[in-house]
Amino acid sequence: MTHSTSSVSYSPRHRWKVLAAGVAANAAFSVAVNGIPMTAVLMRTGYRLDNAMLGLVLGLMGLGIAISELPWGLLTDRWGDRPVLLMGLGSMAVALVAMALWAVPGGAHIPGLGWLGGGLLLVGLLGGSVNGASGRAVMTWFDDNERGLAMSVRQTAVPLGGGIGALVLPFVALHFGFAALYGLLALLCALGAAASWAWVHEPPVAPRSNKPVEAATAAKAGPLRDARVWRIAAGIGILCAPQFAVLSFGTVFLHDFGHAGLAAITATMVLVQVGAMVMRVWSGRWTDRRRNRPAYLRACSALSVGLFAGLALLVMAAGTHAADSAALRMALVALLAASGVCVSAWHGVAYTELATLAGAARAGTALGMANTSVFLACFLTPLSIPHLLALQGWPLVWLVASACALVAMPLLVPRPAVADQKLAKTALSRST
Repeated sequence: MTHSTSSVSYSPRHRWKVLAAGVAANAAFSVAVNGIPMTAVLMRTGYRLDNAMLGLVLGLMGLGIAISELPWGLLTDRWGDRPVLLMGLGSMAVALVAMALWAVPGGAHIPGLGWLGGGLLLVGLLGGSVNGASGRAVMTWFDDNERGLAMSVRQTAVPLGGGIGALVLPFVALHFGFAALYGLLALLCALGAAASWAWVHEPPVAPRSNKPVEAATAAKAGPLRDARVWRIAAGIGILCAPQFAVLSFGTVFLHDFGHAGLAAITATMVLVQVGAMVMRVWSGRWTDRRRNRPAYLRACSALSVGLFAGLALLVMAAGTHAADSAALRMALVALLAASGVCVSAWHGVAYTELATLAGAARAGTALGMANTSVFLACFLTPLSIPHLLALQGWPLVWLVASACALVAMPLLVPRPAVADQKLAKTALSRST
């Protein structure tokens, strides 16, 4: 870990600037990662892809992030947040400029699948730097009684970026082409790097709260050797699979099955992202006050199971008549939006729980582990959906999403190990 040796003194309010820079970095990253799939229908036409090829190229971006998350997290704990954010966002901007120059369809020229897929894979590899670095910055600058709120605000950047992407990127791709789209994303990454350069620094003094507990945690084996960290990281990734199903193929579902127009599709996806933002901020503050993060995570998982199962049942009941009734189309839109919001509302709370378990000094590694799991799901989900569609159509897609939420629940909220409980109690008793 890189410690601050500077004699510069920061105002207590500087932590909010650090948080703002983390939000800016994550939002720039999220506009690309969650916004590009919002153009899936236009991408399928412009690049002349079938559903299987579309799922592959969208999944490659998630694969790149999954491969790079843990190495970036380890580097963050060693070098600090600022160098990793600057390196990652800057190189991501360069990769997007390269895509704008050489991976854009136009006229009779259709770039090969290698150009598009390779470009998105590279964007993912470089963008994986953002998550662990910005999360570690929150853990080191905020006390425990504010971390749930701060981490949830940071996590609102994901739906914020996705909402901006859903609102803006289809319009840009339709009217100005994919070159303008990739250029816009590169500019946002550069702005995120500028905010990180200006505000992200190592804190001169570590947060005061829970020092005995964190010291006891730090004395344990690192996150890579902690089975509980691996379980929670796996649960986070599995519960993200239904979220990625909505984000990657929700537009295709509404277009192909619901026969919705571009305006309705865009409005629905923006609603999902805005709803997720509101719920993440509220849940962070609420769980900070009540100290009930595990119960909240369990409730979100259970509700996601029910909502996706309900969506599958509605699709089965609709059969081939989804376009025959306006009320049925509205019900599909409403249930998809509710499912998307619920399965996106828990991230800040889960990441806070995970980072607290690992300790602030090793939060970059723990968050890298979780994000590796998350973006493996990001890779596998769009890759799998076309095959599920070929087997039994959209009902099977949403039933599998429901099953993923069911499997994630016991992993995401495991019972605390007896040894961990004794260690924390011993540390607290010695401090009093």
